[in-house]
Amino acid sequence: MSNHHQSTRGKPRVALVTCAALPELEDDDRLVLAPLAARGITAEPAVWDDPAVDWAAYDLAVLRSPWDYMSRRDEFVAWAAAVPTLVNPADVVTWNTDKRYLDELSAAGVPTVPTSWVAPGAEWDLPAEHGEYVLKPAISAGSQDTGRYDLADPEHRELARTHVRRLAAAGRVTMVQPYLSAVDTEGETALLFVAGPDGLAFSHAIRKGAMLTGPDLGVDGLYKPERITARTATPEQLAVAEKTLAAVPGGPDRLLYARVDLIPGADGTPVLVELELTEPSLFLGHAAGAADRLADGILAHLDRRT
Repeated sequence: MSNHHQSTRGKPRVALVTCAALPELEDDDRLVLAPLAARGITAEPAVWDDPAVDWAAYDLAVLRSPWDYMSRRDEFVAWAAAVPTLVNPADVVTWNTDKRYLDELSAAGVPTVPTSWVAPGAEWDLPAEHGEYVLKPAISAGSQDTGRYDLADPEHRELARTHVRRLAAAGRVTMVQPYLSAVDTEGETALLFVAGPDGLAFSHAIRKGAMLTGPDLGVDGLYKPERITARTATPEQLAVAEKTLAAVPGGPDRLLYARVDLIPGADGTPVLVELELTEPSLFLGHAAGAADRLADGILAHLDRRT
């Protein structure tokens, strides 16, 4: 463990970036505070849009729970660009906060859930083949504005049209994906990666239970609660995650953390649902040593900046 900061410049200060609704961070994120203190690092929550925060006073600003930016992404991206010590970096935030990055990853050979996009003002042709589909905004998090529709059901077809119109009226792009039924039995697997001495390294994995039960009826709060359990990642999942991270613009070695969300496809092989590089829950409480690994990653990024 490196302690050269203390001798050269006093204790480094780290901002853990959150939102006004979570001014003291999520409980899971607070698990990193003691490991950071043990490494001689002063860490404190800071609300991203609080004008009183002096971001220049921090040696590092770590994005954690700024979960209220979805309705004002332009403002959030501009803020990120003005924080030079931000991790993950601002250009990654710009790329990753619009889920159309999935097209780039797919073009790079990453197996992804087939996705189409409906821009505001465009006519949406409902898929001809019946089946279940997921609709959500291209800029979203926490299952907000997300619904599951059975297009064999006339009522669901009409609710799906209404969902797309509602997003379009708000100037939002809709993403359309087939619902992968394996999530009902296998759940979703999130693979967590954290910066290590040699770049981004696998930390742990968790299972998320199926969350979408039907059409979008709204979410109370910032996100829909999730059912989380620990999970052992398979070699196949790790291989897809590594391929995904290798395709990140600028490469994965600049990242402090990454979360790769996978679901089994129709043939059982893992496909990418989302790559979370901006404000993912890291589920530190679900794996021994995870909070220490994140603290070591933060220390590594501090060391790079001195």
